[in-house]
Amino acid sequence: MKSFVFYLGLALFFTHELDAMTNHEWRVLPLLDGLKDSVGRITFVIAHVPIFAIVIASIASLNLRTRSMARDIASGFLVAHALLHFAFSGHSEYEFGSSLSSILIYGAALCGLLYFLARWMEEKATPSD
Repeated sequence: MKSFVFYLGLALFFTHELDAMTNHEWRVLPLLDGLKDSVGRITFVIAHVPIFAIVIASIASLNLRTRSMARDIASGFLVAHALLHFAFSGHSEYEFGSSLSSILIYGAALCGLLYFLARWMEEKATPSD
């Protein structure tokens, strides 16, 4: 259950990033919002390459401690990311008004919360030393 909701949340987030392109997300992001559209778009896309590489490598690490910590951080980010979207929703350039966008953003956040719930339940059920 824990792995399923984690991967579902990550899939929703990655798909949201595709949706972010059609909704011009760089227009509301600090540091990118002042750039010309063509430059902001390219910068937004290129920045995701190392970010995604680090995330994927970390959550798939053979080191169990690294993997667990990375999954916790990623799940926390899914929740924080939704809060940021909520905070930016009043921005004049914010375009994420569709049901699809909301499902991707807030569905990922829900998965992040469910991951922590599943992790807590798993730890609670496991006897400690």
